[in-house]
Amino acid sequence: MRKLRIEPEQPDRATWFSGHGRCARIWIVVFVIALCSVVTPAKAERDAKNVLVVNTFSDLSLDNVQYIESAMRARIQGPVNFYVEYLESWRLGDTGYEEAVFKTLEHEYVRQKLDLVSAVSYPALQFVLKYRDLLFPGVPIVFWGADASRITGQKWPGVTGVSETVDVRGTIDLALHLHPKTDAVAVITNNSEFDKYWLGAVHTELLRHADKVREIDLVALPTDQLLKEVYALPPRTVILFQPSPQESVQPAMGIYDILSVVGQRFPTYCIMPIQCINHGGIGGVTTDMQTQAALAAEIARRVLSGERPENIPVIHDSKTWAQVDWPQLQRWHIPEALLPPGSVVFNRQPTLWERYRRLIIAAMVVIIFQLLLIAGLLWQRARKRRAEAVLRESEKRFHVMADTTPSLVWMCDPQGKITYLNERRIEFTGLDPNAGYGETWIGHVHPDDRKNVQDIVSQALKNRRAFSNEYRLRRSDGVYRWMFDVASPRVNGDGSFAGFIGSAIDVTDQKLAQRALEKVSGQLIEAQENERRRIARDLHDDICQRLALLSMELDQANRSMNESPDMPKLRLKEIRQHCSEIAGDVQSLSHELHSSRLDYLGIVAAIGGFCHEFAKQHDVSIEFTDKDVPAEVPREISLCLFRVTQEALHNAVKYSGVGQYAVELTATEEEIQLMVSDSGQGFDVEAAKVNRGLGLVSMQERVHLVHGSLHVESKLKKGTKILAVVPLVKEGSAEETGIGEPAGVVGAA
Repeated sequence: MRKLRIEPEQPDRATWFSGHGRCARIWIVVFVIALCSVVTPAKAERDAKNVLVVNTFSDLSLDNVQYIESAMRARIQGPVNFYVEYLESWRLGDTGYEEAVFKTLEHEYVRQKLDLVSAVSYPALQFVLKYRDLLFPGVPIVFWGADASRITGQKWPGVTGVSETVDVRGTIDLALHLHPKTDAVAVITNNSEFDKYWLGAVHTELLRHADKVREIDLVALPTDQLLKEVYALPPRTVILFQPSPQESVQPAMGIYDILSVVGQRFPTYCIMPIQCINHGGIGGVTTDMQTQAALAAEIARRVLSGERPENIPVIHDSKTWAQVDWPQLQRWHIPEALLPPGSVVFNRQPTLWERYRRLIIAAMVVIIFQLLLIAGLLWQRARKRRAEAVLRESEKRFHVMADTTPSLVWMCDPQGKITYLNERRIEFTGLDPNAGYGETWIGHVHPDDRKNVQDIVSQALKNRRAFSNEYRLRRSDGVYRWMFDVASPRVNGDGSFAGFIGSAIDVTDQKLAQRALEKVSGQLIEAQENERRRIARDLHDDICQRLALLSMELDQANRSMNESPDMPKLRLKEIRQHCSEIAGDVQSLSHELHSSRLDYLGIVAAIGGFCHEFAKQHDVSIEFTDKDVPAEVPREISLCLFRVTQEALHNAVKYSGVGQYAVELTATEEEIQLMVSDSGQGFDVEAAKVNRGLGLVSMQERVHLVHGSLHVESKLKKGTKILAVVPLVKEGSAEETGIGEPAGVVGAA
């Protein structure tokens, strides 16, 4: 194996030079990089855009510079250097203050190359325009946040921007909308030029509500006096708080301390809502600062790209939104539903879901996973439980249906013992919930019906077939009511007989109505037969006898023709007189059955003629009077009143015991009245209602058919008065109204 020894290399001149050459090359590269790093920032610095932002307010809570800065950086390519200067709005207009600010800006920016000046709000725009030629001549100006009412009709060279609507009206309307019972609006402000302008705008808007609220101005008052005035304000007062902030002055109580105290006592609003929010006020209505900044940033981009400001029209942003503080809404019990659409609510407390959303989602995932595992393990058991649940639900539906039905529902077992009664049955038989179960139910059945009911139930249990039955059941108040009971057999799941289920309904009223109908029908038939007997008796005993007598007189007249010449004339005269009397009686009978005068001469003539004939026939006195009765009365009303007159006079002749009666017929535009009265024996009206005669029933039914009312006034020994009142309707046929002449003539009760 050969061994080699390596000796250390001796540096010669060439090797040394070459080593130092590599170092030199390295140092050259480092120098070039350093040079580039110096040159590049310098070039970048030269290419950067310099923007000066002049803000009206030095109050950091009103600082909107962050919006314009972020909006410009997002739209302008390349670096932008921002310089920000804050003014104190309450001192603008003070010559000494403005001169001091001018000298400060002159010292800072007179040698600075500015590419754009951005003025925030109108006071800053005024200041910039006043000193632009001295501070930054020729530099374009882009304003934003300036109220449109303050720049209307004004145009400046090299100036453009975005105007806004400082919605004083919207803020006042919002306050009055959220507090509709407001009696007064107290305006708290300072005495600067800025404050005076907005105080004038507030005065103008409050004049619209002068009839509802009064204005109380608290202007430039010392703190102690201001608080004293606030404490003395009437209860239903709303505060409009708008003093400009004074950051350079640090009194014992700043404006936000005052705002907090005032906001604790009265609901407080600001025309610049950002002043109220987080400081004890509710809020107000204004534009969105971010939207304003975005519009102004776009105009600034165009100006920095080379467009002339004069060629870019001023943009007016008139969209306003209500901005309110959520804790103050809660304090004054204002529901969010009252806020206008699109309102922005600050400091809203997060909901339970918003707080613990991640935990809730994680818990839900775990629960769902566990449920899936449990569902797989308990699938068979779940099937059984579902079947049981279906059965329970079916039973529940049955109980709900049984308890809500008007019928009395019951169930019994195969031996006939009651196992279920619905609530209606329990309420019917008594308050004891155990009454009627088992075999005790038979105790509620009427004693005369028990044997029949037991026999029917026993036979049904043997035959296991449906049955029905009628019996009387004792109610909780001891009154027996007729029940109609229908029952059907029940079966178990295996098809075996399980007993009966039945339902009973109360048919007592139907039975009473049926009996009453049968009684009325019998009375109608009896009345019809009585009337027929009367007519037959009148025809046989009166008309027929008189006709026979007339025939005999004719025979005698015929025999006397051969006698003296004067005798036939005398006989014929007597015969003519008898014929006239018979014709009159037949006509009276015909009129009583149906009056032709009613059809041809009207109700007044018909009733008057009937009264005359009736008085002559029964040898009584009837005084008939009429007043304002129209010539044409609907036929059904005329017929009704005519029959009531007949019935009333017949009853009066039978029962009054006097011979003088009065019939009065009067009418108005809306109704017609018939009154039949006498001063006779009278009767007990209440007793008559219990044992109603057919005549009273007939009169009531006739009056009801024409939608009228019948009133009976009578006392023993003090006479009777029957009053029928019928509304006047247009005449129609009997088919249209459902009213017509009943079959037969109803006689007196």
